Amino acid sequence: MSTSAPRIVAVDTYDIRFPTSRELDGSDAMNPDPDYSAAYVLLRTDADDGLAGHGFAFTIGRGNDVQVAAIDLLRPYLLGLDAAALCADPAALSRTLVGDSQLRWLGPEKGVMHMAIGAVLNAVWDLAAKRAGVPLWKLLADAEPEWLLSQVDFRYLTDALTPADALELLRRGKEGAAGREAVLRERGYPAYTTSPGWLGYDDEKLARLAEQAVADGFAQIKLKVGADRADDVRRLRTARAAVGPGIRIAVDANQRWDVPEAVAWTRALAPFDPYWIEEPTSPDDILGHAEVRRRVAPIKVATGEHVQNRVVFKQLLQAGAIDVLQLDAARVGGVNENLAVLLLAAHYGVPVCPHAGGVGLCELVQHLSMFDYVALSGTTEDRMIEYVDHLHQHFITPVVIRDGHYTAPTAPGFCAELRPESIAAHIHPTGAAWAADAKGLTE
Repeated sequence: MSTSAPRIVAVDTYDIRFPTSRELDGSDAMNPDPDYSAAYVLLRTDADDGLAGHGFAFTIGRGNDVQVAAIDLLRPYLLGLDAAALCADPAALSRTLVGDSQLRWLGPEKGVMHMAIGAVLNAVWDLAAKRAGVPLWKLLADAEPEWLLSQVDFRYLTDALTPADALELLRRGKEGAAGREAVLRERGYPAYTTSPGWLGYDDEKLARLAEQAVADGFAQIKLKVGADRADDVRRLRTARAAVGPGIRIAVDANQRWDVPEAVAWTRALAPFDPYWIEEPTSPDDILGHAEVRRRVAPIKVATGEHVQNRVVFKQLLQAGAIDVLQLDAARVGGVNENLAVLLLAAHYGVPVCPHAGGVGLCELVQHLSMFDYVALSGTTEDRMIEYVDHLHQHFITPVVIRDGHYTAPTAPGFCAELRPESIAAHIHPTGAAWAADAKGLTE
């Protein structure tokens, strides 16, 4: 048995891709042929417990080559670190990784390098929760407010949210937390589903899946829009007829439009009562989102899955540009930065409805929303997590949906661990899922 403090002894990376483009799963107006992918990282220690930290950055295909390479660049910072100290203070690693001036130049704090940092930090949080023997949402919800505060980088935020403001939010969030945790364990967290709405699906499939979503207990579905206006009007009419007037329908343009086009297109869909228009224009266009919001009300404006960091989220909130904030578990700098985003949203009173789907994003983001409910915002009103019904079978602890709600995870960790057989089958380009493609290239 080892008598020295356990240390990080390996940082393994894997290029994992799923051929979802073959069935048009995940297709939308900007991404017609996505192959849902994960630049996957595994932190191994020399501890006798065999616990490891798992994390990933989500991509949709060829970009995974670049994303894996970016994670590999961070390996020297991790090897040899004291595992207990790392798990006790992930923010220390966050500051080190974000502060590398030569790598930071590529962002700063955005893009491929920032997503790589997020993947590594999420793996650290996975390891921390496993070592504590609790699911991540529970680790965060039980943590002392002062410690949570220490995990947040307030640089660039204090004109909108000070540490004192945040500490007050976290202390208030503790009030009644035990009761909310009991409700969460009994009922789960509300979900909505995008499964009926992929742009490549025909009307029959859309209607069938929409009807099934209602039967499964979902109170909201989402449709992709933005390729052809007449098609979108027809598809919204089909969806509304399938689900009836009492079910919310959100629509998602995936950044397809300029501001005037976003306004005109959204107004054309208004007769079918869309609940929100998601990513109506560039995710970097704060004033554009504010203009769209002003001109399409009462339809809500939602964005966030491609927002690159806490600073852009801050400005979206300061500008009154969004009604719904859609954080992503793997876009920004991991759990640490998403804590900042959740605090900003709570401070401004804007509901968080996270982006999910992809590879494992449902598995990750449920923990952030559940922490938010139990120990920060204290409510699920107008809040729900996106759900897409594919690829969950590849995870050791997949999400469980019951009556349109995410069931609270009970397994220790961040639910990020892929099954070994799934890793082997989907490593690109040599895994069995890609063998036929590789054979075709060599013939």
